[in-house]
Amino acid sequence: MKTIFNLATILFLAFSLQSCNLLSAAGVSSQGQPTKEVQSELTSTTANSAVNVEHSQWDKLLKKHVDSEGMVDYKGFKKDEAKLDEYLNMLSEKKPTDDWSVQELLAYYINLYNAATVKLIVENYPVKSIKDIDGAWTKGRVAVGDKMLSLGGIENGILRKMNEPRIHFTINCASISCPKLLDEAYTAAKINEQLDRATKEFINSDKNDISPQTPQVSSIFDWYQKDFKVNGKQDVIGFINRYANTKINSEASLSYKSYNWELNEQN
Repeated sequence: MKTIFNLATILFLAFSLQSCNLLSAAGVSSQGQPTKEVQSELTSTTANSAVNVEHSQWDKLLKKHVDSEGMVDYKGFKKDEAKLDEYLNMLSEKKPTDDWSVQELLAYYINLYNAATVKLIVENYPVKSIKDIDGAWTKGRVAVGDKMLSLGGIENGILRKMNEPRIHFTINCASISCPKLLDEAYTAAKINEQLDRATKEFINSDKNDISPQTPQVSSIFDWYQKDFKVNGKQDVIGFINRYANTKINSEASLSYKSYNWELNEQN
């Protein structure tokens, strides 16, 4: 009987650990990472944080290997893989805490996600799509201190919990239909302006076909529709209209464009 009890205990613990890992990968858990919420209008500043992270190394790599359309020279990144590793190692050693400002945290996790995604492609290059890589978003592959975070965990367990829907247009999933990879690093000193730029550029790009009556928009607005709020209430059309050059009638029905998961690689 004791043997059966011990075996049952071991199986329960094993299942619990596996469940925790799956929940973290799916984004239910932040794995102990700080997730401060943007409480009001976000301002760009470095003055309210215990730490100011230096992202110049990532900035140089982006300027070198990403064009104005957000297309990526992965062959070039592969040649500079050692520098990419240096940057990711630096981020890993920083170990974010609640003493960091919301501006620093946003810039840190956005850059971490994007740099780790480029690293994932470089490790598996040549590859036609990130979806061809096993566990691209669910495997713990991004080191932060003694934790191994998944890309899905960074997006859903950390960034989406920060009450800043513009993050959806800053993180790049290495695919044609994704918001473009910005050719500069995000920083606390410019974070609000950068979030605005990324959102406006995406909404007014060919990723959406916006018209007053028959708008066809990115599937991002379908997958994450509960994140897009106006005055505290879910309002996808209202959110889009804040940034769109062409306004959608509030009574219009949205349809969604199919997503192109081909690699966002420069020709």
